[in-house]
Amino acid sequence: MSKTFVRGRFFWVVATQTAIVNFYLGGFGPAQSLLRADQGTSLTVAGLHGTAMGVASIFAGYAYPYFAHRFGRTRSGWIGLTIFSIGLIFFVISPPVYLTLPATLITGFGTSIVINAMLTSMSHYYGKAAEVAIPKANGISSVGFVLGTGLIGTIAIIFPSLWRMGLLLAIPVAIAVFVMGRDKAADDHVPDEDGRQSGKLSRIFWISWMGFVACISSEFAVSFWAAALLKDRVGSNAAISTTAVAAIGCGMIVGRWYGPSMLNRLALDGQLLTAITTQFVGFTFFWFSHTMIISLISLFTIGLGVSTQFALAAIRLISFSDGRPDLAIGRTSLAAGTAIAAAPFLLGVLGDHFGISRAYIMVPVLIAISFAIVKFIPSKPVEA
Repeated sequence: MSKTFVRGRFFWVVATQTAIVNFYLGGFGPAQSLLRADQGTSLTVAGLHGTAMGVASIFAGYAYPYFAHRFGRTRSGWIGLTIFSIGLIFFVISPPVYLTLPATLITGFGTSIVINAMLTSMSHYYGKAAEVAIPKANGISSVGFVLGTGLIGTIAIIFPSLWRMGLLLAIPVAIAVFVMGRDKAADDHVPDEDGRQSGKLSRIFWISWMGFVACISSEFAVSFWAAALLKDRVGSNAAISTTAVAAIGCGMIVGRWYGPSMLNRLALDGQLLTAITTQFVGFTFFWFSHTMIISLISLFTIGLGVSTQFALAAIRLISFSDGRPDLAIGRTSLAAGTAIAAAPFLLGVLGDHFGISRAYIMVPVLIAISFAIVKFIPSKPVEA
């Protein structure tokens, strides 16, 4: 079956939507050291922001099948982007931790709806070619991630008290994309007479779901606390460490744009196993590194590894859904939420008790779990 696809209007609008929310993720995740310094909190309390994002993703996972049924996948993406924008504004204007936590919850909910809509709409639109189209779209979104990380880190270096304001740049871009890119014809959605997609999913789906949790847990554990490990190992300050984490995003851009073409001859599972192995190699060098240049190369390699994992693992779950992609992606959001809620927080707790370096040992364990599940549970063919 062909894996070629056309990058038309649909592709660029959906990819830009995800780039906008990734701009926030790129600036917010690595900036945990900055936020902790502003609020005077511990690693554990700062990690609650990751927990809030995870809980939001869980809520979005349950809500998305209703959104897709009632509004359609296209309109659901715009609704998610609107919720995201409201939460982002709330986060920027609310300094104390008891306000930034609910703001993060709102922003995370909108972010997850946008990502869920992207996955299901592209899977439906491109069929078998989604194995290439979705990672390519994620490559575009990674540009937003890198811009967010680089911009917020730079602002923190030059104007330490204004780093949050940089996140607001996502708002005018979201408005511009809506005005210029919205396809009103796609909004004419008629809900399925049979109702939203529902029912029980197979045992194989849920085992693979656990592998997805491990993949996302390892990614967010690294991206949230890589800056803290850099400070501990290299001795750089919070602002420079935050900026350095942009190397992960750079690796993600390269991996998502060129990876699908380079690995095109491999089956879905083979591509995913290659990505997981690359992440492990990068993490090993990063964990042992005590110099900035080796750390940067290692972070770039980690980015290469995690670049396609989310998309490929999500397509695997769709293959186990018995023709119910909206339901599968809803449960995928539940997996991502569980990972985002637990991994950064647990790593923060372990970091407070044992030091961030020892706490990072949990990452290779997660990588091993994800590798084993993909290796021993093959995916089902996705119809074109």
